[in-house]
Amino acid sequence: MEGRARARGRLAAAALAAAALAAAGPLAAQQPPAAPPSSAALDTALANSQQRLLEIRRERERLQTEMERLRGRVHSLSSEVQNLQEQVHTTGRIVSELDLQIGAMGSQIERKTADLLIAEDALAEKRAILEHRLIEIAKRGPLYEVQVLLSAESFGDLLSRYKYLYLISRQDRELVSDVEALRDSAASARDVLLVLQNTLSRRRDERAQENRRFRDLERQTRRRLQQSQAAADLTRQRLDQLARDEARVNNLIADLERRRLAAASRGAAPAPARIRTSDLGQLEWPVTGDIIYGFGREQLPNRTVIRRDGIGIAVPAGTPVRAIAAGTVRSTMSLGTYGPSVVIEHGGGFYSVYLYLSRVSVADGQSVQRGQVIGLSGGATSSEGPHIELQIRGESPGQRGLARALNPIPWLRRRP
Repeated sequence: MEGRARARGRLAAAALAAAALAAAGPLAAQQPPAAPPSSAALDTALANSQQRLLEIRRERERLQTEMERLRGRVHSLSSEVQNLQEQVHTTGRIVSELDLQIGAMGSQIERKTADLLIAEDALAEKRAILEHRLIEIAKRGPLYEVQVLLSAESFGDLLSRYKYLYLISRQDRELVSDVEALRDSAASARDVLLVLQNTLSRRRDERAQENRRFRDLERQTRRRLQQSQAAADLTRQRLDQLARDEARVNNLIADLERRRLAAASRGAAPAPARIRTSDLGQLEWPVTGDIIYGFGREQLPNRTVIRRDGIGIAVPAGTPVRAIAAGTVRSTMSLGTYGPSVVIEHGGGFYSVYLYLSRVSVADGQSVQRGQVIGLSGGATSSEGPHIELQIRGESPGQRGLARALNPIPWLRRRP
């Protein structure tokens, strides 16, 4: 009897120890919760698209800076049109990249929404199971495990019951862990979904803004194209008129030279030569101002090439214009685009021509002295602004009877 009592005592002690282990099992074996997944970044395609978007925007900033530089200096409208066309192309590329990102984000949102729904369904299912288990545990009471173990008929039965309780406890722990993991997964999926939705909203706003910019640039391009075409037409008309006016000047000089030579052939005394090759670098400047175009061929901003038979000197309208040397006034007519003009013969086949005047102060046949005021400057309505043009014509060696245009710069005094 005493042996059976001692055996039952040892069995009870083992049962109590096993119950204690089973009760402590969920706490002792519980693993630390896994860290929630970080917010999902854009995939590789989105990252590459974003990088391209940054590069394209830098390119557009460069074009905008170039446009500001163009507008800050004298230039042709064709340069602005080309810049605007490049900006239109660049903005179109930005819109395409934003469309790509919006499409990719839409797919990501669909996937994340599906993942969230799955996680929420699984979480609801696991919570229902957990609630059922908690209800069962509450019904059985806190000493259920001890009672199960104490009712064992043998030590083997005790071990079997302990193993059963341990497995039940482990399943409960896993169920709790599953619920926590699903809860965290659902929360993470909601956070990622919110980030994607906010990013998608910003991308759509950016696309709308870029589409507005695209339309504005297209309107600017069309307007500039029309202005460029109108400017090109105006330039052609102006160049045609200049060519006609230049031909009038050439014909006038040629006629004057023919008359001089005809008079000389009849034995008339020639007028004294007031300009000689020894006067190189000694003639007076008609006005004091900056040279805005030089003698010879010039390429305009629209790539049109013209020939200048004189030099342009910028001065305010109304500035007195003086004769570069003594001579006789041979013409004071208005020459179309050039406006009021003066031609002075200096003898020896040399002539000076003063164009873009606003007023003439001398008359045909009048003798003038070096430095004498012959009129006032004009040119305010010309494309170059207020200025005069000085031409020097001289007889071309080997081509008697024809006076050719000479570069005035070598003939004028060197300015300090």
